[in-house]
Amino acid sequence: MVKNQYKNKFQEYLPHYKKTLLLALPIMLSQLGNAIVMLSDTLMVGRIGKNELAAVAFGNAIYIVGFVLIQGITFGSTPLIGASYSAGKHRYASEQFANSLVVDILAFIGVGTLMMAASFAMPYMGQDDAVWQLAIPYYRVLVVSLIPYVIFLAFKQYLEGLGNTRYSMNITLICCLLNVVLNYVFIFGKFGAPEMGVFGAGFATLIARTVMPIIYLLLFRHKSSLWRHFFFFKAKALKWKEMKKLGAVGLPIGGQMFIECLAFSCSAIMAGWFGAAALAGHEIAMNMSSLTFMMVTGIASGTTISVSHQKGINNKNGIRKAGNAALQLGICYSITCALIMAIGSKFLPTLFTNDTEVLEIASLLLLFAAVYQIPDGLQSISIGALRGIADVRMPMYVCSFCYLAVNLPFSYLVAVKMGVGITGIWMGFIIGLGAVATIMIIRWHLKTKRQSK
Repeated sequence: MVKNQYKNKFQEYLPHYKKTLLLALPIMLSQLGNAIVMLSDTLMVGRIGKNELAAVAFGNAIYIVGFVLIQGITFGSTPLIGASYSAGKHRYASEQFANSLVVDILAFIGVGTLMMAASFAMPYMGQDDAVWQLAIPYYRVLVVSLIPYVIFLAFKQYLEGLGNTRYSMNITLICCLLNVVLNYVFIFGKFGAPEMGVFGAGFATLIARTVMPIIYLLLFRHKSSLWRHFFFFKAKALKWKEMKKLGAVGLPIGGQMFIECLAFSCSAIMAGWFGAAALAGHEIAMNMSSLTFMMVTGIASGTTISVSHQKGINNKNGIRKAGNAALQLGICYSITCALIMAIGSKFLPTLFTNDTEVLEIASLLLLFAAVYQIPDGLQSISIGALRGIADVRMPMYVCSFCYLAVNLPFSYLVAVKMGVGITGIWMGFIIGLGAVATIMIIRWHLKTKRQSK
């Protein structure tokens, strides 16, 4: 009896598992490509020296805050376009694409200016002189690389709203491979190129990201099925009302992602207070954790698309099942990642460095990273599901409280004031992520329970 009940439940959810995975897998592979680029930066630069590895960690810690804010703003177009397109409003979806491109460029102008200004404050953030001197030029070229990248994101989020996630995957993987090759060329000065060290990693990213929107433009021009979307790309399609609607969804998403990354970046700066070896070990563990997190954001993005399509056709029961199916997939994925990290905690850091002190710290921190895989995965997917129904403000408020009022104070208290050291910082991650995951799952359950009645 119980066996049949579970079998029937599985059959009921199977179409939603399939749809979420079909949408999510290309995004997951794209995110994997991005994570591999970050890993290649760390792996290659780590072979130069401890200060260089710490410089990449420091630069990325500041850069990622602005990057995710811009990226989050671009995410606002996906649920709106997805709901419009699934409801048969194809022309309106194309007009939203035009408006989203303008919003994304304006977002870069505003946030990018602040990011560049932040580079002048980096010498005063408590890092070793050798670290911030290497980090500043690397960081600045990464900020410049966002100019072409936001154009690529506008294309990416539009097509994902239509349910097409494969084009972005292919372009991302091609350019990620190019980035890795160029990393080798410019970091170490191969094939006649100058040896640029840390700056070479950032310069490689700039070139690869410049290629990304160019490929998308060529693809759209070559395929008539895509080029027709530009027919509605006219001045009269640009409306302040539509831009405000996109901003009303995108800004809270960007704000939520900004707060989360701000907490992690502040933690990285805090890790630097314990020395270059601690920061380097923190960067290795964070890179491994980012690899698994970027993959789970693929499931979250697929969930947003799947839920938004159900919303577009006003299938309230389908909305709930699509989100629940994604959460179930997320649990399975996160448990797998946790086991891999725990089992490989001694081996994985050796891929980055031979420094004994750094290896010891990184191995220990990977065990903490393994513990928070499940809450990290669940909070990401539940927030992705809520985005699908355009519920974006409350997640931003919850994340602001849990990360700024719980996570960071707890990390500082335990790591610095109580003298536990860098492991205290990671204890704060576990507490903060666990709180966000719990609240977001409860909110998803309550919102969809009311809507499905």
